[in-house]
Amino acid sequence: MTHFTLTLAGRRCCLYQTAPDDAVEALALQCADSRELEALSPQAEAMAAAVPGVEFALVAVAVEDWSRELSPWEAEAVYGDEAFGSGAADTLRALRALLSVLRRRFPGVRRVLLGGYSLAGLFALWAGYVCGDFDGVAAVSPSVWFPGWLPFAQERAMRAGAVYLSLGDREERAKNPVTRRVGECIRAQRELLAAQGAACTLEWNPGGHFKDADLRTAKGFAWLLRQPEG
Repeated sequence: MTHFTLTLAGRRCCLYQTAPDDAVEALALQCADSRELEALSPQAEAMAAAVPGVEFALVAVAVEDWSRELSPWEAEAVYGDEAFGSGAADTLRALRALLSVLRRRFPGVRRVLLGGYSLAGLFALWAGYVCGDFDGVAAVSPSVWFPGWLPFAQERAMRAGAVYLSLGDREERAKNPVTRRVGECIRAQRELLAAQGAACTLEWNPGGHFKDADLRTAKGFAWLLRQPEG
């Protein structure tokens, strides 16, 4: 496993790849907190161990303003006084520009996956609904409690071919009255996807929201990488 940090299409990225550029067959894109960008080696190693023989590149893209850059629309603050912005559309445009660069760098890529944890997981789901560039979405402990999310999902068809959902089994016991709806919301999300015929799974992990985020995300990407192509 090799990894290095660089700037691509104007975004700071960290690439973790299992093979030389011309042998990479799958891209896994993930928005990550800029402070954690270079700390995803355990996740990349866990992915490689889970799907031996699959050559991939994990591309972690830096996010500086988490609540603004990953939110699909504005919403009131849930924790503290930091409200949610509406920067997801701008972030998606940046990712699509980045994807064009990555396809030139990795000419053998046959699948492009988008994943993320928490609000980045919600962003990945949102992108799967509004954009057809992604073959699979890994929404790991996604913020599906986000105000207005379920009505949005009910009115649209998922464009990604496969969706991985997961949640910690203690997350729906949170004290916050908004975020503790996450259990009922993710079950509803799973039902919506199943009704549309999407390849989808919902996995429950032990612990709360902040437990083993990197390994949980690795499981999500690995599940997608094991799905049949096409």
